[in-house]
Amino acid sequence: MHPQKKIHLVFSFIMGAMMVFIMTFVITLVNVGWNASFISLWLGAFAIAYVVAVPVIFFIAPVARKISSQLLSMPV
Repeated sequence: MHPQKKIHLVFSFIMGAMMVFIMTFVITLVNVGWNASFISLWLGAFAIAYVVAVPVIFFIAPVARKISSQLLSMPV
């Protein structure tokens, strides 16, 4: 695998974990509050969201980077 693709793949896994960790925590907390089932509900939401987020980040990040570069008139 080309080093740049490897970096992008690792980035997708790390960014996915960080983003999903925070977002599922907040949304689960807002929806169910801090109760006895919070952790299990949060972990379930995390597992589902992480599986969705990593491929989305992998395919969408380059598009977002390109659009950002065009908006700022900077090279990719």
